[in-house]
Amino acid sequence: MTGEWLTITIGIILVNNFVLAQFLGICPFLGVSRKLGPAIGMSGAVIFVMTLASIISSLIYTHILNVGLSIPIFGHIFKGNLVFLQTLVFIAVIASLVQIVELALQKLSPPLYSALGVFLPLITTNCAVMGCVLLNATKNRSLIHSTVFGFCASLGFSLALILFASLREKLDLAKVPKSMEGTAIALITAGILAMGFMGFSGLTK
Repeated sequence: MTGEWLTITIGIILVNNFVLAQFLGICPFLGVSRKLGPAIGMSGAVIFVMTLASIISSLIYTHILNVGLSIPIFGHIFKGNLVFLQTLVFIAVIASLVQIVELALQKLSPPLYSALGVFLPLITTNCAVMGCVLLNATKNRSLIHSTVFGFCASLGFSLALILFASLREKLDLAKVPKSMEGTAIALITAGILAMGFMGFSGLTK
């Protein structure tokens, strides 16, 4: 049992990292990684949102959306479930959690709120968060598995973001060819970082 949880943890943080292996959540990964401070703040927000979204979405999917129904509609009996509404429902859940984070940061840490800027509300459409809850639903994971998967996926996202932000801060002090300044060197660095994470591919099957 311990081996199973260890496989899930290592697998999603290092081997199948959402950003560096599955290329999900690239927008905030590039946008908030210029400085380490905002990157850490975004990491905390993503951990909170992705973990809670995994819990709430799992409960909604298991007990509401994926339950067999028989509903009379205009004289006909609709038999089936409401799984087709999962994307809409999951977006609503994620958006609600993001609003909570946004209000909390605006009240408790205005500088961090300003530093994150537009990328904070964009967590709602962050495909890493949506991909996480959809994967849990698609694979019919239990509540515990969904929670662990969501938390570990958010840790993997945070690890990649913080590492990348640290590298970009170092690059600001380095001599970079004029033609490669800015986005170009950032993308090259991200590619090299992704190649580095490929070294973990043999840790899990």
